Amino acid sequence: MPKIELVVCDMAGTTVRDDDEVQRCFAEAAAATGLEADPDKLRFMMGWSKRSVFQTLWQAQLGADHPDCETNVDASFARFKTILENYYHNQPVSPTEGCLELFDWLKAQGIKIALTTGFYREVATIILDRLGWSQGLNQDYVGSSDSIIQASITPSEIYGNEGRPAPFMIQKAMYRLAMTDSKQVINIGDTPSDIESGYHANCLLSLGVTNGTHSREQLMAYPNDGLLAGIGELKETILSLN
Repeated sequence: MPKIELVVCDMAGTTVRDDDEVQRCFAEAAAATGLEADPDKLRFMMGWSKRSVFQTLWQAQLGADHPDCETNVDASFARFKTILENYYHNQPVSPTEGCLELFDWLKAQGIKIALTTGFYREVATIILDRLGWSQGLNQDYVGSSDSIIQASITPSEIYGNEGRPAPFMIQKAMYRLAMTDSKQVINIGDTPSDIESGYHANCLLSLGVTNGTHSREQLMAYPNDGLLAGIGELKETILSLN
């Protein structure tokens, strides 16, 4: 079996603690702009590019061909950005349990870490800065073996801002880290779209964590290569492979 060279991790709910704050930001922006946003539908779309969430909901409410659809998408997304950025600038931001210990262990094993997210670049950078994870990253958000993480990828770096469940953020991380074999990559996240993106990228494993936005029961309804109680359990998964 190929040696694991890269672990691709989601941010909010997987490596960054999220007690449904992001979903509440969505709900607040929707309510302020007249958008119907069923909580179950929002939860399912966690992990998507954030503008895509509003686009999907407005198309369902008005119809994709409605002349006001894109204007309303822009208004809701703009309100969401204000709410979300204010939250991450001013509220506590912390890693999930076991995350920093896993990062240290991966570094000791020579395994690279890439973070992907449904957040656009500005918010991802706010979070990285507040956690100190941007240390050592260059202008393309690529680091070295000495940095805490080796790459940060958002939909903002993907053509058309296309996020999950497409594989492009994982593939971009591989490209920026000079990797070609997806079977040396493990992908992990807390939403169905996180896991699905790993399948589309042909990763060796695409795993879910059940202490984020989705419970074990919810994630079991979707294809996965394993469900972990938290990201800290990934160490044992990798050891069992090697």
